[in-house]
This record gives sequence, C-alpha cells and structure tokens, in this order.
Amino acid sequence: MFDNLTQRLSRVVKNLRGQGRLTEDNIQEALREVRVALLEADVALPVVRDFLARVKEKALGQEVLQSLTPGQALIGVVHKELTALMGSAAVPLNFASQPPAVILMAGLQGSGKTTTCGKLARIIRSQGKKKILLVSCDVYRPAAIDQLKTVAAQAEAEFFPSSPDQKPEDIARAALDYARRHFFDVLIVDTAGRLHVDADMMREIQQLHAALKPVETLFVVDAMQGQDAVNTARAFNEALPLTGVVLTKLDGDARGGAALSVRFITGKPIKFVGVGEKLTGIEVFHPERMASRILGMGDVLSLIEEAHRAVDQQEALKAVEKLKKGKGFDLEDFKAQIQQMKKLGGLSSLMDKLPGAGQLGAADLAMGEKQMRRIEGIINAMTPQERRNPAILKASRKRRIAAGAGVTVQEVNRLLNQFEQAQKMMKSLGKGGLAKMMRGMKGMLPGMR
Repeated sequence: MFDNLTQRLSRVVKNLRGQGRLTEDNIQEALREVRVALLEADVALPVVRDFLARVKEKALGQEVLQSLTPGQALIGVVHKELTALMGSAAVPLNFASQPPAVILMAGLQGSGKTTTCGKLARIIRSQGKKKILLVSCDVYRPAAIDQLKTVAAQAEAEFFPSSPDQKPEDIARAALDYARRHFFDVLIVDTAGRLHVDADMMREIQQLHAALKPVETLFVVDAMQGQDAVNTARAFNEALPLTGVVLTKLDGDARGGAALSVRFITGKPIKFVGVGEKLTGIEVFHPERMASRILGMGDVLSLIEEAHRAVDQQEALKAVEKLKKGKGFDLEDFKAQIQQMKKLGGLSSLMDKLPGAGQLGAADLAMGEKQMRRIEGIINAMTPQERRNPAILKASRKRRIAAGAGVTVQEVNRLLNQFEQAQKMMKSLGKGGLAKMMRGMKGMLPGMR
C-alpha cells in the first residue's frame, strides 16, 4: 500500500540530504514535489492545499530552518501533519451503551461490507469475551444473506436468519428484539448497497438507523475508488450521523489517496482498514503508525501486535526449548517458520511494516512470495524421515522430490543450501549470538544486503 507515495516522498528527502540548511527556496522546491506526490496518490485537491499550507507554515519556523539535518527536519514536519490529517490517534469502537451495542454498516455495493461484518465480529471477539449476533438486511443482492451466514460461522459469531421477502426494517427490529432477549453484547447489521448513491438507498438506511438507534454507524468504503470514495463518503455523511469509517482493500491500493482524504472530508475517524480477503485481514487504524508507513519508516508496533494475535505461542515456545536443549533445527521447523510468516499476512505484509523495506519493489516481493510457496512445496514432497534428517538426501531422492514438487533438482539443492544457512543461524541464536544471526540473514530475503 502507498507504494507510489512512499517512493516519491523518499526522493524528496534524498534530495534535501545534500542541502546544508533549509531555506525558503529549497522548502518550496520540496513542497512542489510533495504536492505532485499527493495529487498522483489521488488525494483530494482541498486536502492537498490545506496539508501543504500547514507543512509550509511549520517548515518555515525557526526551529526547522536552523536544523543541520534538513531532510530529517522536514520529514518530521510532514510526518506530524500526515498524522494530524488522518486523525492524530486511533479511535476505538464505542460499547458504552446498554447491550446490545448496535453497529450499523453502510456503503456502496462491492465495498466489502459483508466480509467486514465478519472481520469486525472476529476482532471484537478477540479483544474480549463478547456475545455477537450478525444479521443481513440486504434483501436485494442475490445470496447476500447466505454470504453473511457463512461469514458469521467463520467468525464464530451467531447469525439471525432473514429472507428476501421480508422488509429490511422488519428484519432489523426482529433481530434487535432477539439480541435483547438472548443477552447479546453486540449486534452487527449488514445493509444493502447500490452501485451508486441514490435517494431510495439513503431513505432505507435512514429508516434502519431510526429503528435501531445504533451506537456505531460505520461507513465502509473501497480505498481503490480514490476520489470517488471521497464523494461517496461526503454523501453518506450528509445523510447519516456516521461515527467512523472502515477503509477496505487498502492492500490493493498503491496510491492511498482515500486514506488521506476521507477523514478531512467527513470529519469522522477511520477506525479500521481492510488488508486482505481473509477474516484476519483487518487492522485497527493508527494514524501515527500509518504516517510512518507512508514515509517508509515501517510500523513495528503493529507487527508485534499482529504476531501476538496470529503466531502460535505454544509452537514458538517449543522451538525455543528445542534450541536451548541443542536439538537440531530440521526441515519441519523450517516449514513451520514459513507457515507462521503466512499467518502474519505473508512477506509483503511483513515488509510493509519493517523500516526501510519500502525500497523493495512489488516484483521483489512477488518473487519472494513465490519462492516461499516453492520451498513449502518441496518440503511437502519429502518423507517425514527426510525432513528430520536432510543428510540422507542423495541424487535419487532429490530427483523424486523434484518430480513430486514440480521443480528442478537444482531448486531442491538451492533449498538445502538455504536450509543449511538457516541451521547455522539457529545454532548462533541458541548460543545467544543474535548479532551473528542477523549477519547471516543478509541475502536470504530479496533486497537485503
């Protein structure tokens, strides 16, 4: 995400590094580049104007002008203003109401509302033991109700049945009554979308809002719509008392203009971002961390939080104990490490959150993901004995494994060489040699030197 913007802004900072001090002239030149970067990222023009005016005002202050590191000084100002533009701090969901806390989802068709309902149910459940009910008031889109039923089961939440011959308002009232009588903590209501904003759609969702009196009214918008996302957000904000925004498909948007514009246009906080099709593909929106990612500084805090949620703690402890006891690191362990990385969203998600990883292109990451899948396939083609003791892999076994994995014998040999490197690193880690292990990692991932 934000690839184009990150690369542009990195170039601005690089150009400023050669300057002795910040002057009005080189600030103007840098801001021209920032302006082009933001417009190319599809940020709304009023947002760009306001943002640049605030950055210029701060950058021309004495503290920045007297700085001996112009690039760092300006990037500090840009980081601060990007954070302010996106909302300063994370805004949690509001559950301060008599149960059930009703969350009403609004947005256009195709924005990802139904999947987001399941993602929200999952993330709410992971944060505390809450009893969650999902209901669909979308009686127009074929299979919308069945889709939510499937999503609810995957999120381990309960589903309130409805049918296309019912009125949306009647479904909503029945679901609310059921949630009250069965002591649910949260009721998430999926609503119908349209291909564009129209009067009938707005009237229907206003009636649902009046009947349900939700504590949260979340506007779900596809980040890849760019400028159109901002116009849609404005229309919904005028029709409904929105409490927050959920940006979906942010991982597929290399520009990121919607993320930078929607908060400024609506005045409502971005509460969550969708970063994948799976129910795990949702993150709490932290403006400061997102600003760091845009500027190529990474987001290690989000990575740590994701690791706590996704990584199997028992498996990790077993691996540590194995190393402490001096037992060998085998190909089963190597495969387990790849699977843990996949749980964190794969190589692209990992690199997106690591400082300095913005220099890696999409081609590098795609190649890395492909290589990881190939490694997993080769290991799967081995017998349990071969995984535990790779030393027994002679020519005939390698040919059989290569045929089973659909690769060449050279690729099997390459994996065994990589595994040998990983084995040495793990031995260093077992002996406490973290610095030695980090040196050994050079060259194992694309772009690392």
